Amino acid sequence: MLGRLRALALAFPDAAEKVSHGHPAFFTTKVFAYYGGSVKVDGVHQRHEQSVIVLVDPDERTALLAEDRCYVPAYLGPSGWLGVDLTGDTDWGEIEELLDASYRRTAGPRRVARLDSRRP
Repeated sequence: MLGRLRALALAFPDAAEKVSHGHPAFFTTKVFAYYGGSVKVDGVHQRHEQSVIVLVDPDERTALLAEDRCYVPAYLGPSGWLGVDLTGDTDWGEIEELLDASYRRTAGPRRVARLDSRRP
């Protein structure tokens, strides 16, 4: 799962990978995606090891949270971040769209312009 996510995330202009809080994180000047997360339930963290955490538009976030595969990640959730579990049935086209949305919210106008210039 991480390999597929890494390939998608690092295809964005100036994207790089680092370890943040023990998890792979994809960033330009700001992080736009994390691999793996957790939720806090009754004071205990429940891990979502194979998931991606992204920053999406509030309306999209609300719609996605109605699905069982999505969750509000600990610590980042109050800032609008969303976790999506990755499985063998994952729609990787949708994951790429979520990464795109998160990248656009964090990368800055010059990088977004470079991204748009690469798209047909």
